[in-house]
Order: sequence, then C-alpha cells, then structure tokens
Amino acid sequence: MKTMIERIAQGIVISLTGIVIGSFAAADGNSDTSRNVSTHMVYQNVTVENGNIVRLAALGKKTSPKRTFWQVLLNKKPEVTVQDITTMSQINALPHAEGNDEWRCLTEALYFEARGENLEGQFAVAEVILNRRDSKKFPSTVCGVIGQGSKSGKKHACQFSYKCDGYAEVYSEKNAHIQVGKVARIMLDGKTRELTKGATFYHTGAVSPRWSRKFERTAKVGRHFFYKA
Repeated sequence: MKTMIERIAQGIVISLTGIVIGSFAAADGNSDTSRNVSTHMVYQNVTVENGNIVRLAALGKKTSPKRTFWQVLLNKKPEVTVQDITTMSQINALPHAEGNDEWRCLTEALYFEARGENLEGQFAVAEVILNRRDSKKFPSTVCGVIGQGSKSGKKHACQFSYKCDGYAEVYSEKNAHIQVGKVARIMLDGKTRELTKGATFYHTGAVSPRWSRKFERTAKVGRHFFYKA
C-alpha cells in the first residue's frame, strides 16, 4: 500500500504536468493540446526513502516535427548513381533520356550496332566508343569516332559498318531506341568502363576480321568479342 508521502509526491507531479500543459493551451487558444504542444513533459518515478522524497523531476524534452510518409521514404532511400544501374528493370524505370550531339551520336551507334544485345552487351559497345574517344589514336568526340571513314565514299572504310551500308538511319523500333538512349546517357554521365578492359575494337561472332588475330582479346560480352591494340 502506498504511503501518504508517496501519494502526495505523485499528486505534485500530476499537478505540475497539468499546469505546464494548461499554460500551452492558454497561449495557443486551442483546447486540443495533444496536437499543438510542441514540448511535452516527462517525469521520473517518485521514490521515497526514510520518509523523504528522494527524486522528483519534470524534464522538458523537445519533439521533432512529424515527417510525412514521403519524407521518411526519401530520407531512407539511398541515392542511386549511374554505377548502380545494372538491370533492365532499372533502365525501364528511368525517364526518357536526352542530351547534346554526343548523346545523339552514341544513341544512334548503340541502336544500329547493339540494340539486339542484352543490357550488358550494350554497355560494352558503348565502352569501346568512349574508349576510342579518349584515345589519341581516334577522333576526340563521340560523333567523330562513329563517323570516322564515312566521308570517304568507300563501302568498307567506315569504322562502324552501318554508316556505310547505303541505308538511311531510321529508328523503326521505338522502344529499343528509347532504351539505348538511356544507356547512352548513363555511359556519358560516367558509368565505370570495366566490362571490356580498355577495348577499342570489337566484332560479332559471325565474322573473324584479320585484325582480330593481331590484337589482344580482352573480353566476350553477349555476341561480341572485344580487343585492344
């Protein structure tokens, strides 16, 4: 059974808490204090020792504003970078890509050279084009790399065969064009080139060009073999 001192002590705590909450309600002019009080009172248990009140404290504790569901979700969701894009479902979830001439040239090359490849194969072909752009042995722009040899008028002078096949570049597969556009954007935005190990040449398994016997093969991704000189 509680002693008289214990009951008095607990009564004091309850009274103090009521006074604090009441003061907030008066200041706000709102009777619904549970929603408007930004500070609530937390009190420790009252203990009695040798007939004396040993501990009695009302501690102020500030509460943080309540976050919405979306704020919590966004705060918990890690930031996605181009390095994290590895699956087709991630590609499909991205908005349509856009960019400058370099993006348009890379998108064109991926469409006509690799749209039938899986995602990894498309990334690999893009690596070769960007490796060439960064090499002193090739033109210094994506468009320059892709168009190399196309102005000669010779059928086999082009570095990329679709530029010399005599057909106009028409995007007849809309979804494929959208997809490779996203791949191009990701690669131009800095995705690590690690699939082809620095390759600057490639060919499909359907052919065996003479240069492939002279260069170092670095990888096979999808239907393509990759080499560096």
